[in-house]
Amino acid sequence: MQLQLIWDDPITEEPQQRVSPLPIAFGRELAQLPTELDGQPVHQLVLLDTNHEISRYHALIFEIAGGVIFEDRSTNGTLLNEERGIGERRPLTTGDTIRIGTYTITVSIQQDDPNATRFTGASPSTVIFNPQTEILPADEVAEAVPTSRASHSPTTIIFDPETDNLQSDPFIPTPSPTPSRRVFPPGDVFSAEQVSINALHATGYPVEEIDYAAIGGGMGSFAWVDMIRVCGVKPHQIRVLTLRPGKPYERYEALLRNCQIPRYKRIRSGSDSCPDNVWGWPGYALRESWRETFSGRIPSALQNLWQVFSEPAFADTYTPIADNVFNSMDREATRIGWNQIVQYGSVRSIRKTEDGRYVIAYSATKPPTAGGATQPVVASDYRFLIAKYIHLCTGYPAIKLLDDLQDYRQRTGDTKRVVHGYEPHDHVYEHLEKFGGTLVVRGFGIVGSQIMDRIYKARKANPRITVIHLSRSPKSGNRFGKAKRYVENHWEFQPYNWPKGTWGGDMRSMLESADPLRRRELLEAWGGTTTASRIPWRKTVQEGLKQGWYTIKFGQVDKVEQNEQGKPVTYVKSRGYEGVERIEADFVVDCTGLISDPRENPLLRDLIEHHNLDLNPQMRLHVENDFEIKKMRNGKGRMYAAGVITLGGPYAPVDTFLGLQYAAHRSAEALAGARAPKIRYLEGVGSIWQWFKWAFNVAP
Repeated sequence: MQLQLIWDDPITEEPQQRVSPLPIAFGRELAQLPTELDGQPVHQLVLLDTNHEISRYHALIFEIAGGVIFEDRSTNGTLLNEERGIGERRPLTTGDTIRIGTYTITVSIQQDDPNATRFTGASPSTVIFNPQTEILPADEVAEAVPTSRASHSPTTIIFDPETDNLQSDPFIPTPSPTPSRRVFPPGDVFSAEQVSINALHATGYPVEEIDYAAIGGGMGSFAWVDMIRVCGVKPHQIRVLTLRPGKPYERYEALLRNCQIPRYKRIRSGSDSCPDNVWGWPGYALRESWRETFSGRIPSALQNLWQVFSEPAFADTYTPIADNVFNSMDREATRIGWNQIVQYGSVRSIRKTEDGRYVIAYSATKPPTAGGATQPVVASDYRFLIAKYIHLCTGYPAIKLLDDLQDYRQRTGDTKRVVHGYEPHDHVYEHLEKFGGTLVVRGFGIVGSQIMDRIYKARKANPRITVIHLSRSPKSGNRFGKAKRYVENHWEFQPYNWPKGTWGGDMRSMLESADPLRRRELLEAWGGTTTASRIPWRKTVQEGLKQGWYTIKFGQVDKVEQNEQGKPVTYVKSRGYEGVERIEADFVVDCTGLISDPRENPLLRDLIEHHNLDLNPQMRLHVENDFEIKKMRNGKGRMYAAGVITLGGPYAPVDTFLGLQYAAHRSAEALAGARAPKIRYLEGVGSIWQWFKWAFNVAP
């Protein structure tokens, strides 16, 4: 007999699971957990103790006479199906939930399967590790480190590596380089630890040389290019390789649009987080108030300023309008010569060169046409770009559907009634506005709140719309020290995806100086699924609960089936309820988020495996405090990373506007310190002079 344990990562919101034989011991210290019980090896699960609620040896699950028993061994007790017990033994059945500290673990009892995967996802007990070198005890490594994946998970909707468009079809990865010149990049050249420049020229493919290269072309690349341009680097020294050669915010805007945040709505960011302005002043609130003052909308202008000065105690937190953010980025892109720097291309691989630089293998095909058709890749499109300094910011590689929903889509082929919140799904609301019906929502984050806002508007056209919100367990609110996140109707409220205190000051310094495991503990305490505390939106939830068109249900989803009418039916086992509840709906929307694992990106997976790069306990790229991937250092050559692929490193809000700018600033300072060409520190009179150039829209 074995158990499947399922929980959500409290930081990335990605589902984690572990399948393990009994017995299983839980606790915060590996050394205190038993290794053997009645002659049987004990499988250990180390949990991070962010709220000081987890004992060193907290609990044990074992088998007696064919039954599964949970034994609490802690001083604080454990919640089993929301009932606390201290030092008690209680039977476990499939669907039960165990709450230990901030972890809510759902149990599924299975018969022994010798071929079952013992662990999927990042272990909470993992320390920095090299995928090729075990530095943990052998048994713990087998539990903690997933094997290298040859392809994407079947439960992901990927951003196609050739077009950057969402592709829900099974992903077929680019073959790994083999010793043949018939594939690109040629394996006989790229298999070397350091590639010969002469060998590159001998391939016959075009070779270009540049000082600085940015790979990604999105918001993070834009922030980095903007920073080094302001620090003195000229456009002809920089190349940006991207699959979206138009606007750097194209993918971001598309995701916002899919999750019901069009340009006229406000996005979840602060007034001083300005991708177009490295100084952050004037912020968006002052700019918006200035425009509205000259448009005669004085009350609205004063409201914006009031929000900035009184948030969050006396007013909702100010957030900028998406259209204003994008327009300001367009202005800055023109100022720094973005279109001169960008090169459309699909990056295949990166290697160190023997002369202290890096070579980037890419296909320089033409951008997709207006209708979305892609251009075929031919051998004449293959090229090499040699750079001395590289910046990686590839963004989220994929969207993950919940396992039961992906299973439903694969069995039925129905991609219209079961959708992800980040997929285009306007047809859902159009149908509900016309015919009414029931919508099941999975997930309590910012996307879930935007779906609720859109449904509220749809009900004005057709009040015969009901919403059932499913969650595994009630929300109690993250704690850190004496602080506790506010929870209302099981929604956790926070103005931004991370507490604003992590953007700078003591909390930033605390994370930067912490060791990798302590960083994960801090991030778990500070992070998690939240949404902005907007008064109008909170009233919508309260109104829906009071009027009965909005219902929150808790339990473990057993399966999702299709009925005779083609509608999805969700079967839920609720705590304290014997049997399974059947929920029939017209549509199901998965709002559980995006995947940030760099190994889901073919380019980054190849980089990690070839150069044996270290991953942090969050299973993201391990970077130094200046965001350098130190293991990729090649003589004077440097490689930096930014964005969500560095989550778990020295900065918490890495995927925010300010986080991308912070990473860009730290790496630019490191480049100035390394005497990189034409780059200088941004300080003193030089910084003031560059700000005036920005204010008057003069090129750096």
